[in-house]
This record gives sequence, C-alpha cells and structure tokens, in this order.
Amino acid sequence: MSYQWLTLISYFDVFLTAAWVTLQVTVLAFVLAMALGLLTALARSCRFSVLRFIAAAYVEIIRNTPVLLQIFIVFFGLPSLGMTMSAWTAGIIALGVNVGAYLAEVFRAGIQSVPRGQQEAAMILGIGRRDIFLQVVLPQAARAVYPAIINNLIQLLLGTSLLSAIALPELTGTATVINARTLLYIQTFTVTLVAYLIMSNALVWIGGFLGRHLFTPPVIAIKKTGPWFSRNKAKNGGLA
Repeated sequence: MSYQWLTLISYFDVFLTAAWVTLQVTVLAFVLAMALGLLTALARSCRFSVLRFIAAAYVEIIRNTPVLLQIFIVFFGLPSLGMTMSAWTAGIIALGVNVGAYLAEVFRAGIQSVPRGQQEAAMILGIGRRDIFLQVVLPQAARAVYPAIINNLIQLLLGTSLLSAIALPELTGTATVINARTLLYIQTFTVTLVAYLIMSNALVWIGGFLGRHLFTPPVIAIKKTGPWFSRNKAKNGGLA
C-alpha cells in the first residue's frame, strides 16, 4: 500500500497548483459577494420600492435555486446572449452572486441590530446620513455579523468544488483527473480532503486573527495621578 501513496508524490505540484486556483477563486468570489451583499442589504432598507423589490427578488431567487444550476446558467447560458467567458470567470461570478444573496441577509440583520436611538442621537448632533452609516451603524453591524461572514467564506471555499462540473482545474476537478489516471480512489480523495481541511482551517485562523485585531477595543492605560490616587497611596502605606 505504501507504493500507492508514493505514486501521488509525483502529482504534488499538480495538487498545489489546484489548491492555489481554489484559493484565488474563493477570494475573488468573496470580494464580489461582499460588494453585492452590502449593496443588496442597503437596497432592501431604502425608501424606493423598486430597489426593494429588485433586491428581494434577487435574494429569493438565488437562495431558493441550486448552486450548480446557477453555475450552468452563467457558464452555458450567458454565451447564448453573446457573453462568452472562461470557466474561471464564470465560476467567480456564479459563486459571488450566490454567496452575495446570503450575505445580504446577514448584513441586513446586522444593520437592523443597531439600536435606532443611536442613529437618532447622531442626527440630533448634526451628523449626516452617510457619516452616521459609516461611523455609527457599520462598525457595530460588522462586529455583530463577523462570525457569519467568516462562515460564509468557508462555505464559499467548499462550494468551489462544484466548479469541477464546468472543467475548472480547481482542487476537486484536478483530483478527479488524477484519480482517472491512477485509479487510486482512496489515496487521491483523501489527499484532496486533507487539502480542504488545511485551507478551511487556515481561513478560520486568519479570520479569527483579523477579528481580534479589528473588533477588540483598545486598552486604555490610566495614569495614577490626581488627589484620589494620592489619598489611596497614603492610606496603603505608599502602595497605589
């Protein structure tokens, strides 16, 4: 059995390249999803009924149809309308649009979680609507929904495996090709499974690291001066 595992060593660079393709698609699709999610969340909360209807229709259609079907529509359907694109581009667009619908609801819930009184207080102070959103609403909403955002990122990473259906050389598609050449089913897909575990846990760790630095309040050092500290210092025998 050991020689079967050694056979896959010659495909190490192929697995590495496929993993890199998977990460690139994940990051680019997630950027698109974040932009679409935020714009859709704002559209669903605006005062224009047309924008609210379009945003609601987008969310309902995407969330209630299969992801694989959406990928097929982008890759096979859009070229019939003159919008020819590569599997790379189609995968990024399809996954970005799909995850964007879920992030829209996440962002909307985060925005609604900010107390209305804080916004009214900011308006009384003369702060503009744009500044209220950027400085009051958005930071608190981001803190509330950050775990859900990271969870959607991981789901997006795992969803890239569906792009093997349109022959994108990502991790799952590459593993299928290697398996067809070697017929080492257990070994090939075990390596693929481990690769997904490593990448997903790496993204979780990076997300946790960024979250601790973005949302942890700064520690304020209190200088021990003033009459209160002087009195306590005298009472404690010189120890403040």
